[in-house]
Amino acid sequence: MGRIIAVANQKGGVGKTTTVVNISAYLGSRGFKVLCIDCDPQGNSTTGFGIRKKDLEVSTYDIIMGKARISEALVQTEFENVSIVGARENLAGCEIELASAENRVNRLKMQILNCRDNFDYIFIDCPPALGTVTINALVACDCVLVPMLAEFYALEGLSQLHNTIKIVKNNYNPNLDIAGILFTMFDPRLNVSNDVVREVEKYFPNRVFQTKIPRNVRLSEAPSHGKPIMYYDRSSKGAESYELVCHEILGEPLVVKKRRKGLFSFGKS
Repeated sequence: MGRIIAVANQKGGVGKTTTVVNISAYLGSRGFKVLCIDCDPQGNSTTGFGIRKKDLEVSTYDIIMGKARISEALVQTEFENVSIVGARENLAGCEIELASAENRVNRLKMQILNCRDNFDYIFIDCPPALGTVTINALVACDCVLVPMLAEFYALEGLSQLHNTIKIVKNNYNPNLDIAGILFTMFDPRLNVSNDVVREVEKYFPNRVFQTKIPRNVRLSEAPSHGKPIMYYDRSSKGAESYELVCHEILGEPLVVKKRRKGLFSFGKS
């Protein structure tokens, strides 16, 4: 049974898509069957895997609105063991169309149940908003991975997301929780960055990844080539950092740092 992980943060530009694409690619290269579900109307995960949005016959919009089954939307990427349900611009209309729909927060969950056993990991790339589509992802997932910037404004966003998670947990998904917080575009030379990390570790002990993703030009270039960073430039700092993140997800020891016990509970089911 696949582990379902929503990658969420209502703030945009924090590296959600970059995290989904690169973690998925690395896990796929390790032999795990991975499915990515692009729930962002911008469709960046879709293009990040080299899939042209205009070529999609069935998209995330269709499965959430019940117009197609998830099996009809699956596209096999050119990268080992990674499939995707792609998104197009019409996904933006879901927020309005679901407002008066029945069972509107369980639609993605019902679709994923039909394919969960076929994958080891299912990643949901959430939109940068706490709307109905994101709520669908939180209802459907086992846990949440939160990419965030080491900035003080980001603390407010984390607090809002945590409150939303508690509401969903109390009403729809009793086992839901934040399983990991990943700092992205991180600069260890800045005092504010280190202060924010300490603050987050204080309130979310053992949930912050030891690995921090640095700002990296090659990591920024890879999406324009439709490739995860490990296929674009495996020797780059960005590729090395995401590989270390995956070691933490899999519970494997880090090469450069001793892994903190109990950081993550993910594993192949």
